[in-house]
Amino acid sequence: MSTSNKTKHEPTVLLGVTGCIAAYKACELLRSLQKSGARVKVVMTPMAAEFVTPATFKALSGEEVAIAPIDDPARPIHHISLAEEADVFVIAPATANTINKLANGVADNLLTTTALATEAPLIIAPAMNVHMWRDEVTQESMDRLYERGAVIVEPESGYLACGDVGEGRLAAIEDIAQATLAELSRSRDMEGKSLLITAGPTREHLDPARFLSNPSSGKTGYLIAEEAARRGARIALVSGPTDLKDPFGCSVVRVTSAEEMLEAAEQAFAELEPDAAVFTAAVADFRPLERSQQKLKKGDRGRETTLQLVANPDIMATLAADKGLTYVVGFAAETQDVIEAAAAKLETKNADMIVANDVSDPTLGFASAHNRWHFVSKDGVESTEILHKRTLAGLLVDRIAEAT
Repeated sequence: MSTSNKTKHEPTVLLGVTGCIAAYKACELLRSLQKSGARVKVVMTPMAAEFVTPATFKALSGEEVAIAPIDDPARPIHHISLAEEADVFVIAPATANTINKLANGVADNLLTTTALATEAPLIIAPAMNVHMWRDEVTQESMDRLYERGAVIVEPESGYLACGDVGEGRLAAIEDIAQATLAELSRSRDMEGKSLLITAGPTREHLDPARFLSNPSSGKTGYLIAEEAARRGARIALVSGPTDLKDPFGCSVVRVTSAEEMLEAAEQAFAELEPDAAVFTAAVADFRPLERSQQKLKKGDRGRETTLQLVANPDIMATLAADKGLTYVVGFAAETQDVIEAAAAKLETKNADMIVANDVSDPTLGFASAHNRWHFVSKDGVESTEILHKRTLAGLLVDRIAEAT
């Protein structure tokens, strides 16, 4: 965050205000957040200024109010500098128009452009007519934003400005403030901590054209790495082959085989001395005893052949054996007796927690955006509902933050 001027003792909330009658309540939210020690900067849509003037928010916040979509060439690029300053971005009130834009990546004003650019947690407090709230398009947009990790402060039901009665009234200011402050406390709760994370599959080549592997996409490990990095942690990510881009704020080492992953993980473990090590990689249990330097032809071995395999190293068990104070989290993808298998691994691999999931359901786990996890530790078992993997990543990082 090179362009930010906030300090560790001055957490910054970016308050987005959109154009509806509830815009005046954003003034109360601003004051509430300030009383809790937050620095608040306001970004408005042009329509919001028809309800509350920028001068009002400037007077309350003591900060310049962002509204003009065109940048002053003498200043930093406005939507980027705002995006980087924010520890949390809360949009209250959020109209149906803005919600649908955010869900579809439309960036046609300073507020939506900043929302698209920021890496900060996004909190949305909708306010609109009951029929607009219930509309299928609005609900689809809300679902989409939730799946991407946005925190939704649901609107209340009651008497609306238009005279209708029903859902759509902006949530209580104290509820929005609490949700914002909760995200603010989480936003840097990994500050000064370091994590080693392994992710993705490994490939064990039989010859230059063929290999043993599995369907892991690496998505879970990458989301955990990104979540922890956004919350201030230093991340070393050792990744098997994936199509994913390097996650935000992480140092990434890409490898192919289990032996290469072990070597890279050992080096990172020694250099980083991590507070936590999270082993999400789906490491192949076996590799071919011999690897051919040339592509094997059918005629080379007849119509039937025997493939000799040798066990790969157990990366988590190897590093956890001398873990010291490092908090070790392993993953167990099982098809039966899921929790029992995870509990056994907790002991045999010297782990502090095993995250278990059932991969027998083809709609969950490997290559899916959703999963259901069981957090298995010596304290017991905590099971989640079926959630987006981004949300699950946040739940795991919460536990790591508490434990380290």
